Formats: sequence, structure tokens, C-alpha cells
Amino acid sequence: MSSNVTNQVAYLRTSRNFNEDLNQLTVEINKTYLDIAAAVNERIIGLYPVNKPAITGETFFNGANQKQQTLRQIYLFTSTSSIVHGINVTNTNQFTECYGSYTNGTNSYGLLWATNQNVTGQISFYITSTEIVFVVDSEAPSLTSGRIVLTWLSQP
Repeated sequence: MSSNVTNQVAYLRTSRNFNEDLNQLTVEINKTYLDIAAAVNERIIGLYPVNKPAITGETFFNGANQKQQTLRQIYLFTSTSSIVHGINVTNTNQFTECYGSYTNGTNSYGLLWATNQNVTGQISFYITSTEIVFVVDSEAPSLTSGRIVLTWLSQP
């Protein structure tokens, strides 16, 4: 394994030697706790709240290796009207992962974060500084409800 890998810290050792001496045991248990806390804090957080952002646990490094966190939020909808996302966006490039799904009441379909142009047979969406905007092709299945997940850098 290379010593120049970014994510070595997030992996826990599978075994430890615990000394019977109380002082040395205390030191080893403290090291163990710090290793576990560091590894847990480096993992992606599985919270997907509706209409309220959550820290994802993802880490991006921008520019001069400056650490950035991302936030995630779900938007529920029952039509293809634009949705005001309420995110303070200074650069629309700060979105890192956006996806969704919808149903017509019978089947489930994926939503494409793709383009502001029609995609044959699809409903897609794009994001402006204030809204999530749907692009609906005339051949796309009808929509009764759905959800979109947006993930963005907390600072551009």
C-alpha cells in the first residue's frame, strides 16, 4: 500500500495489544478511542433530510488543498413546476451531486441532472442560483410525485 494515499486514516486496525499495566492500558485505550473517532468522522453521514440541509461527511479539497465540506438536502414535489431551493449559491458549480426519482403512480423513473434541453422520453432538471428547473419532454411518463437530492459545497 502506498504511503501517499489520502484516506489511510479512515481505516481501523483490526487488532490491538492491551497491556496489563494500568497506565499503559489507559494510553492504549485513549489511542484506540482517537482512532475510532477519526475513522467514524471521515465516513459519509447517511442523513437525507427534507427541506433542511445536513452535513454529508464528504470532504473536498479545492484550490490550494483547502478542505471543503458538503451539505445535502431533499426536495419533494408533485409537479414539474420549478422549485425554489433556498440555497445561498454564489457559484452554480458548487453543486457536486444531484439526482432524483419520480413515479407516475405505477412505475418509478430516474431524473437526470443533465441539461436545459429536452432529452427524448425523459424528465431532466438543471439548477440555477435560485431554482431547480424541470425540462419535460413530451414523450416522458407523467409525474405524480418525486424527490430530488442536492449536494453542494458549503463554500464556493
